[in-house]
Amino acid sequence: MTSAGGRRLTKETVIEVGGRQLTVSNLDKVLWPATGTTKGEMLDYYARIAPVLVPHLAGRAVTLKRYPNGVDNAFFFEKNCPSYKPAWMETVKMGDVNYCLVSEPAAVVWMANLASIELHPTLAAKPDLGSPTAVVFDLDPGPPADVVTCAQVAFLVRDLLGQLGLDCWAKTSGNKGLQVYAPLNSGASYEGTTPFAKAVAQLLERRHSDLILSYQLRAARTGKVLIDWSQNVASKTTVSVYSLRARAEPTVSTPVAWDELDEARSSGDAGRLTFDWRQVLQRVEHRGDLMAEVLERKQDLPELRA
Repeated sequence: MTSAGGRRLTKETVIEVGGRQLTVSNLDKVLWPATGTTKGEMLDYYARIAPVLVPHLAGRAVTLKRYPNGVDNAFFFEKNCPSYKPAWMETVKMGDVNYCLVSEPAAVVWMANLASIELHPTLAAKPDLGSPTAVVFDLDPGPPADVVTCAQVAFLVRDLLGQLGLDCWAKTSGNKGLQVYAPLNSGASYEGTTPFAKAVAQLLERRHSDLILSYQLRAARTGKVLIDWSQNVASKTTVSVYSLRARAEPTVSTPVAWDELDEARSSGDAGRLTFDWRQVLQRVEHRGDLMAEVLERKQDLPELRA
């Protein structure tokens, strides 16, 4: 991300991203006070991560989670793509909402310039927005359970899916938990994936009732991991892989290998599963996109009912 003429980035500056000219503003504004991380650093991250991020957003309706005054202040979700979007910015209609579509790096940086710290896409993509390309299991710990406890549950999810003939991949949420994705890319419907995900969660709850919950009940969540299967509906979105998170520090929803999860599980060290934006850029440089196969792997949804 550079200024169009190599100029110093001031309050309003024209930059070039992927051959597009973008006007960006307030690059010195601090969005993460605890670390002093600025809007300019956020835009730089999104510009540099775009080559691996864009394929995960392409064709999907994206909801923006905007923090105009930083992570310590009020936020709002924006579903309708703003009317002042660039002429080249694509959109897709779902119901009465005209969502932003991402097909190039400039689109990511343009959205980030709106202080859209977090990007939340649908599970389905064009041309069939009724066909989810994956089943997702959102693992959310209830204290004192933590991301290491989620790693234990992730392996239970992986083992059960493996018995059913499905391979799966994991990423950190960038917040407290993990998400496990089983790619489909085979024309599945939400009418199939929703009951399947629910059945997996309920079966694991029956087998490991001391560790797992399959339903939202705050009073029962202490020390357990909720397997949130309800993300598998057309109206829900899940934070994108490589999205920044609005936490005290600029953490990122990061793909992790199963051996990394095993190391965290064995050591009990939650820090092994927390990554900031600089670390993620280094990881991608050295390891590539650990979730790339989720975009391509074709798997049929097995039969499993609660």
